Amino acid sequence: MEPTTGAPVDAVPRRVPVRQQSRRRTAHRVDGDRPPDDEGTFWAPIEQVHWDGTPVREVAAPQRRARRPSSRTTALPDPLPGLTALVLLSLVAAFFAWVSAGPFWLAVGHARDGTVVIDHCTGGGLTQRCRGIFTADDGRFLAHGVRVSGVPAGGGAPGAALRARMTGPDGDTAYADTGAGRHLRWLPGLLAVLGCAAGIVRWTGSARLPGRRHRRWAVATALAGPALITLGFLAAAW
Repeated sequence: MEPTTGAPVDAVPRRVPVRQQSRRRTAHRVDGDRPPDDEGTFWAPIEQVHWDGTPVREVAAPQRRARRPSSRTTALPDPLPGLTALVLLSLVAAFFAWVSAGPFWLAVGHARDGTVVIDHCTGGGLTQRCRGIFTADDGRFLAHGVRVSGVPAGGGAPGAALRARMTGPDGDTAYADTGAGRHLRWLPGLLAVLGCAAGIVRWTGSARLPGRRHRRWAVATALAGPALITLGFLAAAW
């Protein structure tokens, strides 16, 4: 069998004429006679022509685009869980920053010393809540109905006087804590704010963004949110 046409080898001619088309007419000989039919005809091999004599055109192989070296990238996180974590952790950070702002200023020395007189207390132990009247030692201000924090056991009787401190006349809490107890009221809260900032970086996917520059900006923005919240509450409690 012939590999090109599939016909028997004996039934297929070895050469097929290929008609050469040209715009120019064939020039006549000097004697005025036309050339014979076979003269000037190019006979191509059977492997280069179809069954009807038309030449086989070589189909150019499709050019493949050069593949760029694949860089290792991480899929972007789903935005919905990230936004949910951002809102919730920001609220938690705001709460801890609010309860830690006043005790922080007292621990660093920004406070007004005075005396608080217990008005009434409710609950007991860790759930005890007391209210009283704070009078500054220099007599500059008098605060009514302030919340009293750090009341010792048995010292919550109405009319009891305790040494306490407040951040200023605009404060709403008088702290009767002494010693290391003053630091235990602000240090855990600020550590919780740092934990919320780390959680925002983790759950929003800021550290998994492609590109070093984008990751740095995303992480810096995630950390700046709780930091600005804390600074705002510190400024309000001054």
